[in-house]
Amino acid sequence: MDGPLKNLLVIDLTRVLVGPYCTMILSDLGARVIKIEAPETGDDSRKFGPFINDYSAYFMSLNRGKESIALNLKNKDDKKIFEKILSKADILVENFKPGTLEKWGYGWKDVNKKYPKLIYASASGFGQTGPLKELPAYDMVVQGMGGLMSVTGHPDNEPTRVGTSIGDITAGLFTAIGINAALYDRQKTGKGAFIDVSMLDCQIAILENAISRYLSKNEIPKPMGSRHPSIAPFEAFKTKDSYIIIAAGNDKLFTKLCEVLNINDIPKEKRFNSNSLRCENMDSLKKILEDKLKLKNTNEWIKEMEKLKIPCGPIFNIKQAVENPQIKHRNMIVKSYHKIIGEFKSSGNPIKISTYKDENTRGDIPDLDEHREKILKEFI
Repeated sequence: MDGPLKNLLVIDLTRVLVGPYCTMILSDLGARVIKIEAPETGDDSRKFGPFINDYSAYFMSLNRGKESIALNLKNKDDKKIFEKILSKADILVENFKPGTLEKWGYGWKDVNKKYPKLIYASASGFGQTGPLKELPAYDMVVQGMGGLMSVTGHPDNEPTRVGTSIGDITAGLFTAIGINAALYDRQKTGKGAFIDVSMLDCQIAILENAISRYLSKNEIPKPMGSRHPSIAPFEAFKTKDSYIIIAAGNDKLFTKLCEVLNINDIPKEKRFNSNSLRCENMDSLKKILEDKLKLKNTNEWIKEMEKLKIPCGPIFNIKQAVENPQIKHRNMIVKSYHKIIGEFKSSGNPIKISTYKDENTRGDIPDLDEHREKILKEFI
């Protein structure tokens, strides 16, 4: 891939999701990524479904465009190979439990002495410091401990996981952000840096309204379904045939919405004439709006609301979301190639940079140890 990170070499010591997601972003931005995998087994996610001809679609969706070599970092000969590659690298990304690489001689302090320009990024469940640093963590664990599950779902229902692995993905994103900031800093200082990202920290970082509500007013937020705690109307409403999302985020938009629904007197009512008052009367407001919305289908209402630029939309399933013409236009479904199964489609890169073409084709998907001969010839 051509991109702003072209000619940078990334050593990928990661597996499953948080690390591979980060290094996939770096690869999509042009970096060369060499994935170091455990001999025989490889990345754990190679065994995660769904499968296409015994090959993991989960693994393929996160590791396109990378090169694979199997190395045992406890083995002397393999360590020599690893160190040859490491000596040429710009970035190392790992998501082992804190302390693991130190045991093998590749902790930050050891590596920084030998390769002072190397950027070393570690993503883990709880970070490199603190009382929980040595505990294992999965996405679901940090969604729970980070408070996210406490504000997800509907009131008085059992705890609900967000429908994607947001604990892993946000940590992968923050790690990629940290790496790019460190690259810029290295241009100024000539020095590498250690980046310590905790999945739990990342959950706290994305709590926005919930955490500001608690810290400023000492309120403990609870799940509200599709509602927003500070804006109304801002949720899913029933229509004649399904649901519609309406996000009327200010008084002007609310007035326009009432015009479309032919309830022009509602914005003048004292309980609805400001956003704060509408938030206090969400239940009453929802009943009034849904009484009107149930008279037409979702698509009919969307057409009318879009004419007045009222933020709204349907609730798509995954098939509908992926096949949305807007998504296709934005090149958000891209193609990779695997030597056995052939073409493989996955989600694209949402970062569009004017100076680089956003190609529809990504790099090939590696089998375990597929690039050993090529890498040994180049680095040894």
